[in-house]
Amino acid sequence: MSPFGFSTTSEELVKALADKIKGRTFLITGTTAKGLGAQTAISLARESPAHLILVSRTKAKVDPVLEEIASIDPNVKTTFITCELTDFDSVRAAAEKINNDASIPKIDVVINNAGIMNVVDYTLDKQGIELTFSADHVGHFLLTNLIINKIIAAAPGARIVNVTSRGHGVGPFRGDDYNFSDGKAYDGWSAYGQAKTANILYSVELSRRLASKGIKSYAPHPGTIYGTNLATHLVEYDFSRIAEIAQRNNPGKPWGGVGQRKTLSQGAAPLLAAALDPDFDDRPGSYIVDCQIVAPHEYATDPEAARKLWEISEKLVGQKFDF
Repeated sequence: MSPFGFSTTSEELVKALADKIKGRTFLITGTTAKGLGAQTAISLARESPAHLILVSRTKAKVDPVLEEIASIDPNVKTTFITCELTDFDSVRAAAEKINNDASIPKIDVVINNAGIMNVVDYTLDKQGIELTFSADHVGHFLLTNLIINKIIAAAPGARIVNVTSRGHGVGPFRGDDYNFSDGKAYDGWSAYGQAKTANILYSVELSRRLASKGIKSYAPHPGTIYGTNLATHLVEYDFSRIAEIAQRNNPGKPWGGVGQRKTLSQGAAPLLAAALDPDFDDRPGSYIVDCQIVAPHEYATDPEAARKLWEISEKLVGQKFDF
């Protein structure tokens, strides 16, 4: 059982697992300053990684993070990659840059952290996909699968982390109706629940497909943290509706609540545990809360649902991935 818990900070975790960081290459999405991805990258920089690849939409919003990494350790190589996850042309361009960069021979850990939450009005991305599902899952599915050879080059021992949430309990992956009947069945929290369930299911399916190569995938819940970019669409009273919506989507299954607040550092710790902790080696595909493996809702680990999500995701991005 991992020795870490609710109050563990990212600084404490990287110090304890420094041997899993030194000389390795990490790719993190969603690294705008003062967010979870930025905190994760800055914490990693303290323990001599070889290379930190920061993937975000806007470089100006990541420049303070790159500067802080340089101030911590100027020997850590950093690369910024522009990527809008809801625009698959942008995702493919980002993947091409990564794949063609000779300074990135391998990627030891991918942390798919970027995301949005509770988009109030039904919104479609450039490809016609519901925006939350696109930003939180489908874009990451495409990016990760396009750079998989760089991850395989780091195997065995490479990891793929898909940041999820207790919010997966708001609702399951809806299968072929991922677009909420063209918006007629839409609400922002159900969309968030679907996307966060998809993050766990993707981790389950990645772990199954990559088991023979020694690559594992995990889905951590950071905790309840106010003030990050995830909450751009959120007003605090929206939380009062979650229990009602969760009950409607999952009759008879209790909603566990949003949980006690964490600091940004405490919130980054589960991401780092998922990326680094050897105590998780024998449980690939797991859901991690407070740096411990816990059981999510059953629908989030159902192998048939995981395979269905994979097939639909392939259809949405227009490409099959057979690894």
